Amino acid sequence: MHTPAQRSPTTGLLFGLIITLAAVVAYSFYIRVQLSGLRKLQSEMVDRNRKDSLQLLRVQNDLNSVGLAMRDMLDANGPYPLTAWSAQFERIREDLDVALHLEEQLAGENRTAEQRNYLTRSVAQFWDAVHRMFALAAEGKDAEAREQIRLTLQARQESLSTAVSRLLVQNNEGEEQAARRIAGIYDGVQRQLYLFLGATLIAIVLTSLYLIRTNRIIFARLAALSEQRSELAQKLISTQESTLRHISRELHDEFGQVLTAIGSLLGRAGNQLPEGSKVREEVQEVREIAQSTLDNIRSLSQALHPVLLEEAGLVSTLDWYIPTVERQSGLALHYEKSGTAFPLDGGSSVHVYRVLQEALNNVSRHSGGKEAWVRLKFLADALELEVEDHGKGIASEKNGRGIGLVAMRERAEIIGGILQLLQPAGGGTKVCLRIDRQKVESHAG
Repeated sequence: MHTPAQRSPTTGLLFGLIITLAAVVAYSFYIRVQLSGLRKLQSEMVDRNRKDSLQLLRVQNDLNSVGLAMRDMLDANGPYPLTAWSAQFERIREDLDVALHLEEQLAGENRTAEQRNYLTRSVAQFWDAVHRMFALAAEGKDAEAREQIRLTLQARQESLSTAVSRLLVQNNEGEEQAARRIAGIYDGVQRQLYLFLGATLIAIVLTSLYLIRTNRIIFARLAALSEQRSELAQKLISTQESTLRHISRELHDEFGQVLTAIGSLLGRAGNQLPEGSKVREEVQEVREIAQSTLDNIRSLSQALHPVLLEEAGLVSTLDWYIPTVERQSGLALHYEKSGTAFPLDGGSSVHVYRVLQEALNNVSRHSGGKEAWVRLKFLADALELEVEDHGKGIASEKNGRGIGLVAMRERAEIIGGILQLLQPAGGGTKVCLRIDRQKVESHAG
């Protein structure tokens, strides 16, 4: 039945995209105009004010360090003489001068001339008093130096700390005022942008609904195509197995019987010829060729569709198949079985066997490795098959899209299993097939 062609969703999507982009452009332009003043306020006032506060905190920290040092110096039982503190005071003074210089640059119009002069004058007076104190200590007048600390230095240090604290409070108040102005700008922008946001949201919702509807149609088609592809693949695999089974039986029954009869006739004919005659030797040679051909046909028949799968089951078939592959391909195969074996139905056995066959073919043809590990695990609730090699890795080379790998996945899906292509720690590829026991176990009596 012919299905009518569906109209392409491109036109509707482009129309929705144009509307959305137009709203976004208008939104962006309005935001840029309205927030330019906010950006200036933040960069010139708020950020500068915060940097200034950081320098004031640095100054305050230096003053606190001086205060702690002076407290320790007043301890007459201290282990160090007063002059030993000179180097520490010098380091603090250098850092304090740098911090005050940066703070003066950042303060800008936020400082009055009176505040600048007071801070500069107070700092200079403090260090003059420090120099006089160390001069007394250098002359051995520790008592007078400590008295200088108690009466002058500590008072000046506290005064400076108080002044810096007032400046920090002033900066905090400035930040609060700026925050209120910024909040006002944001509120104004928010009120003005409701219309733009509403139009944008409506356009997005309409476009999204149209896209969802279109996607549902597309995914429904894809699901139908995927189901049809899976059915076709399963039919092809079923036809392939049926064909291989027929060819295998024809080779085994027809050609096998003919070659067996030829070998028997040649044997009887050779027995009737004289011992040591040339003809008898040639007849024997032809008989050996017939026997070799018969063995090759039987091996080919088993490779196409092992009769052992139907007669002895999967485990016995793998016991025969893996050594055969090892001889024919030159690979060193390490075969491990674990768990208590349970019988598999005929169809599942064929698919597991084919997955192993394709995995070993990939190892031989593509991996470049010389050995592989085959593990057959009978678990309590599942059957697991692993084929691992340490070659160059077919998973990364083909991205799991080779024809053989697709067939392996289809076979796994047919029997309700999961096929994974992993990369072992040592490199290479590990093919893992896991099937629930209840899906493959044979319950035939």
